[in-house]
Amino acid sequence: MLHCTMAADSMSIRLSLDDVLGDLQHARRTSDIGRMALVTYCEVRRWARQAGEAELAERSWALLAENPHATRGEFLRRVDELIVELERVRDRLH
Repeated sequence: MLHCTMAADSMSIRLSLDDVLGDLQHARRTSDIGRMALVTYCEVRRWARQAGEAELAERSWALLAENPHATRGEFLRRVDELIVELERVRDRLH
């Protein structure tokens, strides 16, 4: 029974990551800054904490809360870096 529960939890984490990553990628493609901020701060951080990815949760929080961005381009560059990191985690989990 424990094995089934662990497998279901693992599948749920992977599927949730796919959803969050897809949402962030879509916001990036459409240049929806507000949506990128929301997904980064709320969804990525929530997912990372649930998945035990504390460093990723901290990075997603810091992207918005730590320092204001000097330019829109800087913010987009950091979102792109976060997307790459999420893709690495997805590859590791699948």
